[in-house]
Amino acid sequence: MASRHEIKCVNKSDRYDPHERIKAVGGVNADGTNWKLSQVDAIQHIEAGRYQFFVTAGGRFVDVIVAVSRFGNKYLKTVSDGDHPNNLLSLYECVY
Repeated sequence: MASRHEIKCVNKSDRYDPHERIKAVGGVNADGTNWKLSQVDAIQHIEAGRYQFFVTAGGRFVDVIVAVSRFGNKYLKTVSDGDHPNNLLSLYECVY
């Protein structure tokens, strides 16, 4: 069974395409330590069934999924974001 982790921050690239903007995601473990994964690693963990990720948006939990751009590139987005990963892009920048 996959463990669930809340994404609290992201690191973005300089690219304007929302499908290519997220470089890494991060959060806080139950013991208070910080964690951070590259987008590639987070995608691999989701696809392997090891981790599930979510964000808190508007007071509710929203699952993060793997999507594929029209060019065939995998990226992270929340289920409620349509075609653009706005919930993730609106998170604070990871400083760790």
